[in-house]
Amino acid sequence: MNHATNYHYHVTFRVIEAGTFSLMKALVFDGPNRLRLEDKSKPVITLNTDAIVRITTTTICGTDLLILKGEIPTVSKGRILGHEGVGVIDEIGSEVFGFQVGDKVVISLITSCGKCDYCKKGMYSHCENGGWLLGNCIDGTQAEYVRIPFADTGLYHLPDDIDEEAAVMLSCVLPTGLECGTLNGQVKPGDRVAIVGAGPVGLAALLTAQLYSPAEIIMIDLDDSRLEAARSFGDIQTVNSSNGKVVEQVMLLTNDLGVNVAIEAVGLPATFDICQAIIAPGGHIANIGVHDKPVKLHLEKLWDSNITITTGLVDAETTNMLLRLVESGRLDAKKLVTHRFKLTEIIQAYNTFWNAAKEHAIKVIITN
Repeated sequence: MNHATNYHYHVTFRVIEAGTFSLMKALVFDGPNRLRLEDKSKPVITLNTDAIVRITTTTICGTDLLILKGEIPTVSKGRILGHEGVGVIDEIGSEVFGFQVGDKVVISLITSCGKCDYCKKGMYSHCENGGWLLGNCIDGTQAEYVRIPFADTGLYHLPDDIDEEAAVMLSCVLPTGLECGTLNGQVKPGDRVAIVGAGPVGLAALLTAQLYSPAEIIMIDLDDSRLEAARSFGDIQTVNSSNGKVVEQVMLLTNDLGVNVAIEAVGLPATFDICQAIIAPGGHIANIGVHDKPVKLHLEKLWDSNITITTGLVDAETTNMLLRLVESGRLDAKKLVTHRFKLTEIIQAYNTFWNAAKEHAIKVIITN
């Protein structure tokens, strides 16, 4: 994604009377195209099921850029951004039973109470008391500390032998790629899989699809550097879609059969159209991208093709499995990391991620 627009920011310092309350550094959304790195009050336990986590590693998600552009209306001015992180538990509420102060943890982007009807169905992203809250409806992880509601379901113990840069990929991008892409697309051994969009979530779908032994994976993108990154992940076919002949190129690669699974990982009408044009009869189109414009469904072509189309927000129910795969070495999550910054450099990190095509950025790591 290449953005020509620049955004404004302020670095704000406040003089606070000593002893009134604890302060921390945090990145604050100050309205469309405006960010501030400033001193904020350290979060406190609000409910007995809360935990306070000291953030050691975080990152930036493509959804954070949508917030920055003003495209996520639930995010209010003054919100601390971020929904991904690794850290150490600093405080716990009296009803947190699975964790102790000092435990090293991975933070899930999804908050779930574990008790409502949606949680009992495994639809944690639609939890009646949670869902995607961090960096959206409540303050997030791009700060020195964060409050985690329902800590027993929102945190995962992090083994000491897992690198934090790999672990922070378990907060959002890997579960999203796996659940909304690979699993919803029902990738099977021998399948031909096309992934439209070689950004972070598209590459996460690639990494997780490889676990299911497809015969062929075709990555499609406008950016040659991201396609080059995809090829570094294994024996991957790539197609640059800038010439407008992507459908013809995919059909050539598949002997005019099309693909069994098409994963949409951008969120544009044009990329969803590509998926519809290259899917084979009996195939699955799995949507991951965040769409803010209507998409035309070509039922005049698909009505008799036994096509399944899936949508959804990540539930993060696969996080424990992914954690074990990273720990065993079966999944190299650090492949997604391209840039590293300190928390005090987070404005620079956003500039790098905003200009991902120019900077050859996939995932940026921010440490505290």
